[in-house]
Amino acid sequence: MNDSIEDRPAPPPGSTRPGGRTARTRAAVRDAVLTGLSEHGYPALTVEYVAEHSGVHKTTLYRRWGSVEGLLADALDLASEDAWTPPDTGSLSGDLRALAREVVDAFGDPAAGAAPIAFVGAAFQSPRAATALHSFCTERFRRCEVVVTRAVARGEAPRDTDAGAVVRAVSAPLFLRLFVTREPIDGALADQAARAVLAGVEAGAFAPA
Repeated sequence: MNDSIEDRPAPPPGSTRPGGRTARTRAAVRDAVLTGLSEHGYPALTVEYVAEHSGVHKTTLYRRWGSVEGLLADALDLASEDAWTPPDTGSLSGDLRALAREVVDAFGDPAAGAAPIAFVGAAFQSPRAATALHSFCTERFRRCEVVVTRAVARGEAPRDTDAGAVVRAVSAPLFLRLFVTREPIDGALADQAARAVLAGVEAGAFAPA
């Protein structure tokens, strides 16, 4: 296993990220964390497992990330740096539907959803994971707000519509089923959520009273 990478701590959220070998090592560690979460869940994830599956010596993992919590938090932080952008279908109705469908695609399939569901579960057990998940979701929702900004410009939504509230409302009923009532979700439920939020936007429910 390779233990010759730079032994400095993983950079804090929001800082400039290193490239080259350090970036590749960080990506390999992230992939091992995701695999471990998918296969065993957060309670059974260990530094030894990540070392074996990433090719990075466990001494280096402890030195740079400190613990499983640190590995998990950095994996979420790395995920927030991707180039994902929200859909742009040309209408608020289409954008909301596409956003809701993305939740179903990410969480609805047991195999594909195992790792993200484990991330959410870990946030209930680890304060550091909870902080990282909060940062990840905040960034995702911030990116999504543009669908409302575009809708306002097209005259599809009141000018003072709360964009953050709208994009959160689309996924809220789906996450309720996933993590509270433990019910399945599908495309029909995604479309229903989108229609309900669209009706609320058009009625001014997301604008100040």
